[in-house]
Amino acid sequence: MANPRGDDGTDDPSAQIPEEVEYDPASSRYDIYECRDCDNVVLTIGSDDPPMSCHDTPMERVTDVSMRVEPPDVKQVLLEAFGLPKAGLDICLCVIGEGPLSATEVADQLGYERSTVTRYLNTLVDLGLLKQSELNREGGGVVNVYHSVDLDRMRRETLVGFYVWAGEAAELIEDANLTKRDYLAENPDSDLPDVFWEDSAED
Repeated sequence: MANPRGDDGTDDPSAQIPEEVEYDPASSRYDIYECRDCDNVVLTIGSDDPPMSCHDTPMERVTDVSMRVEPPDVKQVLLEAFGLPKAGLDICLCVIGEGPLSATEVADQLGYERSTVTRYLNTLVDLGLLKQSELNREGGGVVNVYHSVDLDRMRRETLVGFYVWAGEAAELIEDANLTKRDYLAENPDSDLPDVFWEDSAED
């Protein structure tokens, strides 16, 4: 595994490399099930029972995973899945803790530019993590303010949104695997070309 990059883009040998993790059915808060008769694989959270049947037979819990992965970082997950960097997370948490707030009030509290705050507030509303309403000013006129949505709704929206992103990522991996299989079937005596990943990404 490569060393993490420093601020200047070079390898930083002093940076701590996170330990890889592997799926443990006995202790994980999620479960992975598969159908032994086809390629169906299902991820579940918070359920001890198989979520569905396939070919009229309950799917089986996966127990023989050998691949290890790098542990996800919540900030990186929010950025990759929802396009939400640290500034967006700060703004979301500010409204959840202090709302209802206007964009100007959020900008004043966090020290961000108002245009940046407004952009992320609109994104958070689109994601279903915040809601917007109009508040009448004491001196007349109205101002847009932002509130937290119900926490149960936020949990559902973030999980479903992540599953959509994970499904899209799984399709990319499956397409790459199928491309590799087809190439090797057509070229049994050849190695995969160095540009395999670029080629599969362009298809």
